[in-house]
This record gives sequence, C-alpha cells and structure tokens, in this order.
Amino acid sequence: MTVSLPDLAVDIRSLTKVYAGSGKRAPKQALTDITLKVPRGSFFGLLGPNGAGKSTMINIMAGLVKRTAGTVKIWDYDIEQHERQARCAIGIVPQELNLDPFFTAREALELQAGLYGVPKAERRTEDILKAVGLFDKADAYSRTLSGGMRRRLLVAKALVHTPPVLVLDEPTAGVDVELRQTLWKYIRELNQRGTTILLTTHYLEEAEELCDQIAIINHGRVIVNDKTANLLNHLDNKAVTFVLTAPVAQIPEALARFNATLPKPNQLHINYRPSAAAMGEIIEAVRASGLGIVDMRTDEVDLEDIFLQLTRATPAA
Repeated sequence: MTVSLPDLAVDIRSLTKVYAGSGKRAPKQALTDITLKVPRGSFFGLLGPNGAGKSTMINIMAGLVKRTAGTVKIWDYDIEQHERQARCAIGIVPQELNLDPFFTAREALELQAGLYGVPKAERRTEDILKAVGLFDKADAYSRTLSGGMRRRLLVAKALVHTPPVLVLDEPTAGVDVELRQTLWKYIRELNQRGTTILLTTHYLEEAEELCDQIAIINHGRVIVNDKTANLLNHLDNKAVTFVLTAPVAQIPEALARFNATLPKPNQLHINYRPSAAAMGEIIEAVRASGLGIVDMRTDEVDLEDIFLQLTRATPAA
C-alpha cells in the first residue's frame, strides 16, 4: 500500500497571536495574519530581527503556546484537532540549552524516546549519538559537556522519534566554526534523505548557503517569502572594481555614465544596475577608454543587504 505524503510539511494560514495584558500592561500583538507554506523536503529559512515573532510561531507549532486565530498544520495534521499526530511529526531544537544536568547523553535520548512512545526495539540512540558526534560522550552527564556538545545533544533529542519536520531555532548560536560545519553536514544529509528543515538563524550567510526558500518576518508579519535565488535578485545593484595596468588621474568621459570612482590611482570602481547595464558593456567601455585591466573583482548583493533593507523599511504595526 502506497502512503500518500503531503505536499506541504508546514501549512500556516492567517495565524494571529495576541498575548493578554495584565494590570496596566496592554495586550501584545505578537503575530498578525501570518500565512506560510513550507514545501515537503525543503530547507526553509525563517529570518527576522529579535522580537519579530519567530519564537512565538515556533512555540505555537510545538504546542507550547495557544494561537489566537488561524490554523497550523504539521504534516497535514492540525496542531489542535490532531495534537498527538502533529507533535509526533515535528522535532524542535530550541535556542535554550534545556538539558537535565543529571542525565547522561544516552539517558536523555532514551527518556525522550520513551516520552514519544518509541518502542525500545525501534530506538536509535546509539546511531543518533554517532551521527551528531557524541557517541564517545554517551555516558557523560550533560552538565559536563561543552556548549557545542550540548547544542548537538539538543539536535539528537529532536530526532529520537524520526520526525519528518525538523525545526532548528538558532542551532549554531555559540558554536565554534568546526562544530558548526559538522552540524550542518549532518543536517544537510537529513534534508537530502527527505527531512524538511525549518531554520531560524542570525547567521545570514548560513541561510543564504543552506536554504532554498526564505521568509522574512518583522513586527509579527511576513514581509517577504520567496526562493533564495529570487531574493538575491531583489536589489538591482552590483559593483565591480578593476585593477588597472597604470594609474589614472581622472575618470575617462566614456565611463562617466557608469558612476565610476577612483578609490586608488590604479583602481576603477563602478556601481551599476544590472537591469540598465550589462557587465560586458562596462568592460568594453573601460577598454575603449584606453585602460588596461590587470584584474577585476565583483561585489554581489547578499542576503544581509536584502534583510536590512526590508526590515528597516517595515514600520511597526
């Protein structure tokens, strides 16, 4: 019998969350009419500044916070109508290092598996510890582990019930470069084997490299949701620096229309809009001006540029 898999790993529609006020404190609108569709098998990035509403959304998905309005489905299970199935379909790696200091790594995974009702014969404790590089620390108390090891143990805990959806909330915060690379290697492998990954991170270069689709949330609203490649084309602005064979005293007339500058006597810097001028056209204009080119360097738009532009332009509700 063929099991039909949902097209969407996460389906959020018109999600709103208002925290009730207390005393003189007014109610707080954390999320406003959020609609977000995460395709099955994708590596999806959820970005936003501190206080944007990312953690509130994740806590609602995890069943830790009640929504005010809207619907949330995990693997086609409504988080309230089919609470048990929805929780079994998702693994959450939280920001906080919430580990019991008196449990060993092995005990922490065994307990987590028991809470999810995984039969002992089906538990993969040793395999998971090996996968996250903690097998040699299996019997070490979590309080004795380094910060990076604790972070990996959180990932391991989230995987004990083999969820089809894995949510990583700032998973590499405080993790050194080597451990970060090890962690991402394993997460990539999970994604390639079919696990849907939903990532929040402040390391924008990670999101740019890993995610095939990115949504940016600010002031409780989704302000953009698109393929990563499309987002990187969002800003119509690039720059190129030419290293010249000889110093130049002034900008040749033929290059004036390209907004050229001379940061150094032997360097020519040009900011241009790809929609208005092609790189080949610029190179031809430089050569036509009698300038020899030794080398050239292009500066592409990156995700940080787009993130800052969009979040700064979004007013508070």
